[in-house]
Amino acid sequence: MTSVFDLAPETPVVPVVVIEDAADAVPLARALVAGGLPLIEVTLRTPAALDAVRAIAAEVPDAVVGAGTVVSAAGVAEAVGAGARFLVSPGWTERLLGAMRESGVPFLPGVSTASEVVALLEKGVDAMKFFPAEAAGGVPYLKSLAGPLPRARFCPTGGVSPANARNYLSLPNVGCVGGTWMLPPDALAARDWARVETLAREAAAVRGPAGG
Repeated sequence: MTSVFDLAPETPVVPVVVIEDAADAVPLARALVAGGLPLIEVTLRTPAALDAVRAIAAEVPDAVVGAGTVVSAAGVAEAVGAGARFLVSPGWTERLLGAMRESGVPFLPGVSTASEVVALLEKGVDAMKFFPAEAAGGVPYLKSLAGPLPRARFCPTGGVSPANARNYLSLPNVGCVGGTWMLPPDALAARDWARVETLAREAAAVRGPAGG
C-alpha cells in the first residue's frame, strides 16, 4: 500500500487543521495549497470536520485531504466516506488498526514508545505518527530509535514549531512533520487567507540541513 509519505513526497509539513465552520474549509485549503502545503489533515474534533473534508475533496483538486484524530472504526468509515485520502490517529488498538488497513487508504497510527513501534513493525506497518512529539522525547528520542529500528518512519506531531521543525526533518527516520503554526487562531478568526498562504509558504521552505 502507498504510504502517507508518498502522497506528497516533497512536502515537509502537514498542516493539522481544526475547522469550526465548514464554510471556511475550501478557502483555507486553497490558501495552504497555494503556499505549497497540499497535504492537509483535518482533525475530527468538531461537528464541522466531516463536511470540511467533503468540501475540500470536492472543490480543491490540488489538495490531498486526510482525516486526523481518528480513534474508532466508525471514524475510519466516516472519514473515508467523506473523501479522506489518508488517516491519522493519535494512538492505535488492534481494532482501529484493522479498520485503517481495510479502508484502502494510507494511514499513520500514533506511537510514543519503542514497544509500540516494534508492535507495528511486527504487523508490517512502518509509517507512523510520533505523538505527542515534544512531550514524548522529541528529536533526541527519535534519533535514538533510528539505530535499532531503522525501518520505522515517523511524522512527529505535537509541539512541533518553526523553532524545531528543521531539527526533526534532519533525522533520517522522519518523513514529514505535522503542525499548526501556519494556522494562527487570529488569522483563522479573521479569515485572513492571505496570511495563511504566506505562513504556509514559509513552512513549506523548512528543510532539514541534510535535505529532510
